Amino acid sequence: MFRCSAGCCEDTQASMQQVHQCIERCHAPLAQAQALVTSELEKFQDRLARCTMHCNDKAKDLMDAGSKEQQVKRQLESCVTKCVDDHMHLIPTMTKKMKDSLASIAK
Repeated sequence: MFRCSAGCCEDTQASMQQVHQCIERCHAPLAQAQALVTSELEKFQDRLARCTMHCNDKAKDLMDAGSKEQQVKRQLESCVTKCVDDHMHLIPTMTKKMKDSLASIAK
């Protein structure tokens, strides 16, 4: 990207607008890659957050039903741990998907 941008600046025949457009074209793949990674990570975080919110809701329901605090804490911890474990297994697939998408951008 930087070499490409430098090449744009070396064109002495280009107008300022042409140089700017050239630099924008050079930066486009990086911006696309950043957006892709950000989007995938946001989706992952959202899924994990939804899972932990479900655990919190279950814990609140148990407390409202009169369960003992220690029992609710144990169940909440177990539920959240399961969320994390389940989502850890998604990381290799998410990583592969991002690598494949990034490779297609680079071409």
